[in-house]
Amino acid sequence: MFPRPEYDWEAHNRQVVLEGAAILERTGESIARSNEIAIETENVGNEVLSELGEQREALLRTRSRLENANEQLSQTKAILRKMGRNVIYNKLILILIILIEIVILISLGYLKCFKK
Repeated sequence: MFPRPEYDWEAHNRQVVLEGAAILERTGESIARSNEIAIETENVGNEVLSELGEQREALLRTRSRLENANEQLSQTKAILRKMGRNVIYNKLILILIILIEIVILISLGYLKCFKK
């Protein structure tokens, strides 16, 4: 007439075990999704690190080129200064030669005019 208390206890235990199994299954699925996300995140992180390494190498090469260009500019400035000085020296020598020629011409003219 009355259901046996053991039977209700077994049904209850079975229900609790089934609910626990379902919870474990959902937890396992959640852990699997978390694991996939962690793997994807690790892959993205590795890609970012690789790209950053490449960018670092490119920046170091660019820095080296800029330092080389700076050295070449310094050398070019020194050469241009020397060339500028040489131009000024050449102009001064040319002016001196012209002045000497003028003095010679004036001297010759003076000698021709007053020597007669």
